[in-house]
Amino acid sequence: MIYLDSAATTLQKPAAVASASAWAISHLASPGRGGHRPAMAAAETAFACREAAARLFHMDDPEQVVFTFNATHSLNIAIKTLARPGSRVVISGYEHNAVTRPLHTLGVDLRVARGGLFDQRAVLGDFRRELDRGVDLAVCTHVSNVFGFILPIEEIAGLCRERGVPLIVDASQSAGCIPLDFTALGAAFIAMPGHKGLYGPQGTGLLLCGMRPATLLEGGTGSESRRQSMPEFLPDRLEAGTHNIAGIAGLLEGLRFLERRRVERIGAQESELICRIGRGLRSIPGTEVFQAGDPAVQAGVLSFRMEGRDCETVGEALGSRGVAVRAGLHCAPLAHESAGTLETGTLRASVSAFNTRREADQFLQVVKTLSNTN
Repeated sequence: MIYLDSAATTLQKPAAVASASAWAISHLASPGRGGHRPAMAAAETAFACREAAARLFHMDDPEQVVFTFNATHSLNIAIKTLARPGSRVVISGYEHNAVTRPLHTLGVDLRVARGGLFDQRAVLGDFRRELDRGVDLAVCTHVSNVFGFILPIEEIAGLCRERGVPLIVDASQSAGCIPLDFTALGAAFIAMPGHKGLYGPQGTGLLLCGMRPATLLEGGTGSESRRQSMPEFLPDRLEAGTHNIAGIAGLLEGLRFLERRRVERIGAQESELICRIGRGLRSIPGTEVFQAGDPAVQAGVLSFRMEGRDCETVGEALGSRGVAVRAGLHCAPLAHESAGTLETGTLRASVSAFNTRREADQFLQVVKTLSNTN
């Protein structure tokens, strides 16, 4: 199979990820739940994973790295720490439902800094206008999961710092693909999954904390057991219940892979492949390609549509021919509304460090053949 759905899950992972997870199931107990060797080894693995994440994202304190189940879990903690019913919240026009649904449920006063697709200046201008109107919170994705649009997160963070507005960054599509500096951004929280650009197992995620969070879950932590409220200190405050230590062990190996390969190199490889795929798709009659004119504005994700063809049907046809892509609205209707594709959805191709030029060319040949069939 030609796997081009890494924006959902990087199915192709370093071999060490699966090996580490399998080994952990039989050899590691639970961190903080005993002084015996299996529990202590689990605690050491968990801390090594926090340390690796702290290095990757330029954090001084590994204990500010909190383990979650996924980016949605992380975002819910962050949003429900900072937003209340009626809070004035500005978001980009490219947010995932993992951002918009919690905000909708809370009943906030929502403002959208929409901007044009691949137009960083317009997005930044819209954020500035909304911030100047007065907001209590800003939430912004770093990279659109639909179009690969890289939003100007450093500049947006600067605007927020100048105005004293806390910022939550959704790094679901950028973590591991684009360099990300937690300290330089000064964000309140940065949320990310483990199973995408970090090459970890599904069911893992990280929340990088720049402030004291509210709890989403309460329960056992292995620390301060006589206390009936959650500990004040991180990471225990947010890690109620038994850890997914097998997932964390695999995530550690994914982070080590990134350290060896370097995020900049992976990002350059993904960009080159997406440019190649975009050029090829544009040469196929009746194919509309959503591609940035400047490669520096698009990560390893690209959407396209085929004239007169239902995206879901085309996606199924590609799957039957051994090509994995994603079709539809990609859990991000706001992004499609911003780009004018809400009624049709798109087909999305997304790459990882394990894709090759040969696979890109094979994919293009399959699409070309499909375009010539009725």
